[in-house]
Amino acid sequence: MDQQVIYITLAALFGIFMAWGIGANDVANAMATSVGSKALTIKQAILVAAVFEFLGAVLAGGEVTNTVRKGIVDANMFTGAPELMVYGMLASLLAAGTWLLIASSNGWPVSTTHSIVGAIVGFAAVGIGMDAVQWGEVGKIVMSWVVTPLIAGFLAFLIYQSVQKLIFSQEDPLSKAKRYVPVYIFLAAFTLTLVTILKGLKHVGLHISIRDSYILATVIAVLISLIGAYFINKIESNPKAEKKEHFVTVERVFGVLMIVTACGMAFAHGSNDVANAIGPIAAVVSIAQTGVVTAQSALPLWVLVLGGVGIVVGLATFGRHVIATVGEKITHLTPSRGFAAELAAATTIVIASGTGMPISTTQTLVGAVLGVGLARGIDAIDLRVVARIFVSWVVTIPAGAGLAIVFFFIFKAVLP
Repeated sequence: MDQQVIYITLAALFGIFMAWGIGANDVANAMATSVGSKALTIKQAILVAAVFEFLGAVLAGGEVTNTVRKGIVDANMFTGAPELMVYGMLASLLAAGTWLLIASSNGWPVSTTHSIVGAIVGFAAVGIGMDAVQWGEVGKIVMSWVVTPLIAGFLAFLIYQSVQKLIFSQEDPLSKAKRYVPVYIFLAAFTLTLVTILKGLKHVGLHISIRDSYILATVIAVLISLIGAYFINKIESNPKAEKKEHFVTVERVFGVLMIVTACGMAFAHGSNDVANAIGPIAAVVSIAQTGVVTAQSALPLWVLVLGGVGIVVGLATFGRHVIATVGEKITHLTPSRGFAAELAAATTIVIASGTGMPISTTQTLVGAVLGVGLARGIDAIDLRVVARIFVSWVVTIPAGAGLAIVFFFIFKAVLP
């Protein structure tokens, strides 16, 4: 068996393992608020995620992906020894996938972006030398740890407060919900469509100007909010259920909204985070075929499909652990609270994409869920669960790096 086949086969195997880990951990985050607030059952969430994550990954996951992930490693350092880049990328995929398996089985929502970043930094710093790592980029990522959860938490707090003021504290909350929820649907659809256009479509070779992007997002959002309004107006009050639980009909109105945000969140996530699995595969395939290390590599369609399938299988087989942590254990979520968290997370992703800040979907969403909890008072949050989540975040980069270093030296010794 020649070198090329061995490298590409290993890259595909480790890549699908990494994509599986993204499904088990990150996608579970994107779906957790919908499941935790009972807007979707776990089976429905898996179905929605299967369709929209896969579409996001394949349609918008990257025509040309920056294989040397977010410019963390200097590609010029590998020109004399391209096989070191192959060993490093294989080690990074296996290391990040292994860490995601450990984290997911414990129900820790960790960042797949940081897992792969930690792994790449680890192999480059130890295997090649400290100069191979672009430390400025790593610094930016560490900054985003603090900034993105804070922005998402603050936005979720504001959105939740606005829902309380406009709907829940009014005399006839149901009629107010029917009036205002289509406006929230418009905001959610606008934000998520904009994420998709700005982050995703450029990968498919569609370059739309900023002005046209906003016009297109507005038109799509108006259509979605009209469809949402149609379904919301069909919801009738149920006096029996209302006696047991006061706002039950109003929360059903928000349930419609949660389905919109869940679909959008899954699509945006698929287009954004599939790169964590397929970027390194593309690098290995490109080097195996040409023998040259470049910062950019063309992406064969089978790699995108592989990433999409891996993500969906990961969610279906293992996602329930992380869904339970984010959706149920941090704070008690209802559809209105879950919506505030998801819209805040999606908005933060748009802001970050616009500024080019490296971002973790996980940390953004957990920050947003915390913001909703805080809006109800610190007692509404289970601080022990939050402490465990924070520890798992801090451990992610060193864990990815340590595993990658071990695997890198094993591959260096074993592979041709």
